[in-house]
Amino acid sequence: MYDEEGEEEGPKSSFVTYLSEGDKLFDNGEYRKALESYSTALEMQSEDKTCLVARAKCYLALGDSDAALRDAEAALKDDKEYIKGLLMKAEALYSKGDFEHSLVFYHRGHKLRPEVDEFRLGIQKAQEAINNSVGTPSSVKLENKGDTSFLNKHEDNKKAARRPAYQKPQKQTTQKSNKQAPKAKENQKTIKQLLGELYADKEYLEKLLKDEDLIKGSSQTGMAIYELVTDGIQYLDTRTEFWRQQKPMYARKRDKVVARQGFQRQKKPRVREAAADPANYILKNLEEIDQSLAEGRAEESLKQAEKTLKTVESWSEDDVPNKPDVVGNLHSCIGNALLELGKMGDALQHHQKDMDLAEKHNLEDARSRALDNLGRVYARMGKFEKAIENWEHKLPMAKTPLEKTWLYHEIGRCNLELNENDKAHDYGERSFAEAQEADDEVWQLNASVLIAQAEVRQGQLEAAVQSFDRSLEMAKAQGDSAAEIAIKRALDDVNNRIAKKEKDSRPSSAKEQKTEEEDKQEPEPAAETNYEEDFDKEDDTKEEEQPKEDAEEAQEKVEEQQEQKEGGESPVPEFEVQEKADE
Repeated sequence: MYDEEGEEEGPKSSFVTYLSEGDKLFDNGEYRKALESYSTALEMQSEDKTCLVARAKCYLALGDSDAALRDAEAALKDDKEYIKGLLMKAEALYSKGDFEHSLVFYHRGHKLRPEVDEFRLGIQKAQEAINNSVGTPSSVKLENKGDTSFLNKHEDNKKAARRPAYQKPQKQTTQKSNKQAPKAKENQKTIKQLLGELYADKEYLEKLLKDEDLIKGSSQTGMAIYELVTDGIQYLDTRTEFWRQQKPMYARKRDKVVARQGFQRQKKPRVREAAADPANYILKNLEEIDQSLAEGRAEESLKQAEKTLKTVESWSEDDVPNKPDVVGNLHSCIGNALLELGKMGDALQHHQKDMDLAEKHNLEDARSRALDNLGRVYARMGKFEKAIENWEHKLPMAKTPLEKTWLYHEIGRCNLELNENDKAHDYGERSFAEAQEADDEVWQLNASVLIAQAEVRQGQLEAAVQSFDRSLEMAKAQGDSAAEIAIKRALDDVNNRIAKKEKDSRPSSAKEQKTEEEDKQEPEPAAETNYEEDFDKEDDTKEEEQPKEDAEEAQEKVEEQQEQKEGGESPVPEFEVQEKADE
């Protein structure tokens, strides 16, 4: 970064260059090199808030909480409400183990910018660390044991009753003082539990310190190995103390007990919970069912949906006022899970039950949901007419442009599968218009590809090229490499078809031209013997309208023309014969 020859030369690059270099190095995990870049940048602009916060973040990654705190405070010097500076100061204080002050700055930042998740999470972890360190009032239980009537007696009696109690613990303290030896083992056990996997690294570094030959050497960077080892041990000791304050051992044991109790509680059926609050039970289960399906756990989603349906069906309508809607929703969940598992027939039955309940109880939203799902199942089964029928019934119920663009696109796809290319093109155009209104770039791309595919089927290859070009530009703008590759292949295929079509049209004209040249070069007698063939050619090109004469009549007419030429007369031959004689 600096010239070795120049004594007082400054940095070679600009502030922005060193700042960007530091950011890149930090992202790559090279924190020490990043620290050097940030420090060089701050030599140029020492009060730059962004660079100070970046270097503080780097110090934190290296375990130097004090230096991180200094940079964070420097960033807040001129602007006390600088959000990144507040967050970094809170993080530095938390890293130092000063949980109370870190909580203050987390709250201050959250008040200024409540939408920033880091402040909310910081409040939670700081509060948890404080509770783990000092305990919560709710965790302290006061109990009265024995007879407390002595509180009503005179003060003298109370003092006399307490005297023996205060002399007894002195013997216990002397006994405890004699049992201080095993404490080191207990500390090592605690450290091992706190460090976890890092405890093996600590033992390794401590063994290195005992190797006198090794610690006398130095590393390639010039730093003594002894310093490196001691720095590593010091860092692990600092982390141990931090984790001890953040979550002491008693808190860890308590969490294990709570987790074990919670696991055992989850094993039991939620009968009491369901009976106490049916609405909460249903909502909670529906969320878990949807989440399982979204994460690809269709089997788990199916089992939970069937179990919930069985529980809900056992309740009366007094317990669940909207019972038909809930039951229909659960049938829909079961159908979706079965669809993901490839069980089309069973999925169709459950979606049809959802549809029947919606029509019976006049549930418009449930009917829309059922039509949507029925169309999806029919499309997966290859019954495209049925899918189109259900989706067209759903179209008037669509409330948003995004919902309409999806429906138009799926109907268009089904029509394309049925070779209804005009309808597919029409629905593709509708889908594209709705996607533009919804300002959804992904569905604009899908609709544009559908339009191009329909135009290929219609034989409108030039229009298809334009549509594919538009789709390709959209895919590039969205960074969708998979779509980009697929569109390029389709575009190449269409261009090849156009080139082949042009190539096929060229040889026919060239062939006719070649035949005419050969006929001109042939002698006249040979032409006379092939008039029938020549008339066939004239018939194919549609250059004459009179009927074809036989070979003998044609020959006679040619002989008459020759005689007239010899006599000096000007003959007036018919169009076909004159044309052939000229040839």
